[in-house]
Amino acid sequence: MLRIAFMASNNGSSMRAIVRAIGEGRIAAEPCLIVTNRRSARALAFAAEHNIASRCIPTEGVEEAADAELLQALADADADLVVLSGYLRKLGPRTLAAYSGRVLNVHPALLPRHGGKGMYGRKVHEAVLAAGDTETGATIHIVDAEYDRGRVLAQRRFPVEPGDTVETIERNVMRTEEALFVETVSRIAKGELTLSS
Repeated sequence: MLRIAFMASNNGSSMRAIVRAIGEGRIAAEPCLIVTNRRSARALAFAAEHNIASRCIPTEGVEEAADAELLQALADADADLVVLSGYLRKLGPRTLAAYSGRVLNVHPALLPRHGGKGMYGRKVHEAVLAAGDTETGATIHIVDAEYDRGRVLAQRRFPVEPGDTVETIERNVMRTEEALFVETVSRIAKGELTLSS
């Protein structure tokens, strides 16, 4: 059975959707670890409520040590797959090398548009509106050493309607992200989708 580790800097909405789908039998997998870089992250309370092992590994100013600690935590949890759910730090080279092709992220736009360093959350939706895009959506991609550059595994689109705001786009994207991530992880667990870096 696929063992999934999750990483979240705060709430981890997609993580919650995937764990819920696992609990409902829609994904043949086991959540084995939740990692955050912030002690105040609500993901830690979620882990405790669902009896999932958790770790807080701060990274700021100690990136190299945090990379080594994260890699050890993932190895100890016997994780097969790592899912980033609003994890706002770049992964270190040791973890990326050991889990090459097995770290997934969701981006709140249609990559390659509106990706790159600093492009997350509402900044992305503001960029969509400023560019006059007629559609947006969510992208699941493999994580590599560059922000939002890894191979795209899945995308889901929806139109940007006249009168849409950052808030309305954000709500639509969040719903889209959760459903798309659940579907993508399910396909991986079934062997329907092969990962590579």
